[in-house]
Parts: sequence; structure tokens; C-alpha cells
Amino acid sequence: MTRPDASDVLVVGGGIVGASAAFFLRQRGRTVTLLETGLVGQQASGVNYGNVRRQGRPLKQLPLANRASPIWRRLKALLGEDVEYLEAGHLRVCHRDRPEIAASFERYAQEARETGLELELLGGRALRERFPFLGPDVLAGSFSARDGHANPRLVAPAFGRAAGRAGATIVENAFVSAAEKIGEDFQVLTRDGRVFRAPVLLIAAGAWAPALTAQFGEAAPITPRGPTISVTEPVPYSIAPSVTLSTPIESEVVYFRQVKRGNIVIGGGMRGPSYAEDRRAYVLPQNTLGQLRQVQRLAPALGRLHVIRTWSGIEGYMPDELPVMGASRTTSGLFHAFGFSGAGFQTGPAVGDVMAELIDTGATTTPLDYCSIGRFDVKAVA
Repeated sequence: MTRPDASDVLVVGGGIVGASAAFFLRQRGRTVTLLETGLVGQQASGVNYGNVRRQGRPLKQLPLANRASPIWRRLKALLGEDVEYLEAGHLRVCHRDRPEIAASFERYAQEARETGLELELLGGRALRERFPFLGPDVLAGSFSARDGHANPRLVAPAFGRAAGRAGATIVENAFVSAAEKIGEDFQVLTRDGRVFRAPVLLIAAGAWAPALTAQFGEAAPITPRGPTISVTEPVPYSIAPSVTLSTPIESEVVYFRQVKRGNIVIGGGMRGPSYAEDRRAYVLPQNTLGQLRQVQRLAPALGRLHVIRTWSGIEGYMPDELPVMGASRTTSGLFHAFGFSGAGFQTGPAVGDVMAELIDTGATTTPLDYCSIGRFDVKAVA
């Protein structure tokens, strides 16, 4: 018999991964309690750029990204809320001084096609007729028509509310200070003395996950980093796809998208300082200015716009920039889903779906072998 203070599954972390996992677990009939330190969607899931793109990911991530695409398409119906998802495509471009990147677009398109991702390669007059806002320095592009972008401030909270309406218990302002397994159950203690129990624990705590995994003898070497994001004044809506400049030089990386209200959201460039323990991240002015220089080179007309706001947040990066997903190597009933290294927004709903499937059935149809926490040193905790 289920105790009144216990659920089937405890989820620690209320970002897009934790909130969607809670939602999909309820769809499978599992009782769920989600614990979030602050507010659902307040951290990395709510402060990122909002790119819903598959292309450019490592090929082994594409099955997960492909699983996410149909979820995004039916998200409004699924959650009963509009998260401003626009399936307007994703355009990846390179400059004329990087012809080797144009060649890599061709190789990637051939390999991605085998996973079900269709890309259209464009250059010269065809590229400029299709996307006239691009500057003369742009050489070639790769277009993914079934990708797009969404409002990150809306998605995780919408999943959390939908999970709550479906019967999940959503507990905000619940700072988890300790977790252990006692007998068949996990016992999770919050800083204010509340205790939660369940036979299954899912750690989806982003940059804060290592403090929990260490309590079960598993290393998770995450580095907190802060994205550089800005938004301009609104102008008439004319740029449909999300646009990314592909370059090996980190300071040159830039991407932008236009929302229906007319504002241009800009990301990329150098990341700023981010401190998980203090829950603080900072925007460095030189990063924003460098980002704007790259935007002006990519789409010259955008250089005349005024930036009205900048922000950052706390994202958790793994050494190989691949996530940790799957079952614990040390503790039965323990599962992980974190470390998406600034690229987890598009895959987030699929991660929640995959983890719900794995927890409910013991297996998943989406390959996760490259995501095992076992690829890092597992050290016993005294």
C-alpha cells in the first residue's frame, strides 16, 4: 500500500526535463512529486535562447532530437497552452572565409538523412533570394524546414502546470539538501526540514546535480557557464527561421531569431561567469558588444537596432558536452537526466518522455549508451 507521504517517483529539478518527465510519468499512471529549489523553469530552461533545432547536433543525438520534434508540434494541444513555438525552420550558415564549413554541411546532410533529418543545402543566388537579410560575407547555408524556435520562459512552467493538472505534486521553493536510499525507498530532505520518499528518484537538477550524484558515489564533473543573450527593440516581422553562424571560433558564434512581436533575440558569443552555489550569473558587456558585431556582419540591417535587455543564467556543461541520461551505476531505482551543455531546450520534452519510458518499463527505444554517467570516474563517497 502506498504511504500518504510517498510517490512512485521523486523528481528533483523543475526545468524542462524534470517538468516534462513529471508530465509524461503521469501519462503513464505513475504518481510523481517534483521538487524545485526555486520556481519551475526559473533556471537554464527559462533563460536560454529558445532554439528548437536538430541540425548541428552530434549524429548520435539525432534520434533523441527527432523524438522531440513531434512533441513540439503538438505541444499546444498536449499542454493546453501556447508556448510560442514557431516551426519556421533553422538556417545554419557559414562565411566566405570558411569554405571548409560549407563542405562539412554537405557531409552532415548526407549522414543526418540516415537518421530521418532532411536538410536543404543552399548557396549563391538561391540563398539570397530565399533569405535576403543575409550579408555579402555569407557563403552557404543548410536549412532544416521542420525545426524552429519557442519562448523558453513559457515551456517548462507550462509542463509543470500540465503535470499538476494531471495529478503530479509540484513543490516549489524546496531546496534539496540531502538524499539517500533507505531500504527500498529514497529519502530526500529539504533545507527547511521536509522529507519526501519514493522507490524511484530522478535527478534532473542541471548544474546542481553533482551535489546529489556524489551522495550515491557517482561523479558528474559539471562546469557552470552563463549564456550571453540579448533582445532588440521590435521591428516589422520579416525573419522567420532561427539563424546560426557556424564557425570554429567561439567568439564569432552568433545566432538570432525574430518573435512575432517583432523583437530580435540574439545569442552566442563568449559565455559569462556563472556561480551555481550563489545562483548568480553575469553578462559581460564586452561579450554582448562582440555578439552584436558578429550579428551585423551576418545580417547588416540588424546592426541599426537598439538592444533593450540582456540576460544570462546558469547552464551545466559536461567535459564532452554530452548529457548524462539513464540509470545509475551504483544505486537501483536512481536515474539521471542533466548536463545538456547549453543545448537541451529542443531535446527537453523528448528527454522527459524517454526518462518516463525508462522508469516505467525498464527500457527505452531511444539509444542512450553515449549518455551513461559511467563514462566518468565513479568514486565511492565516504
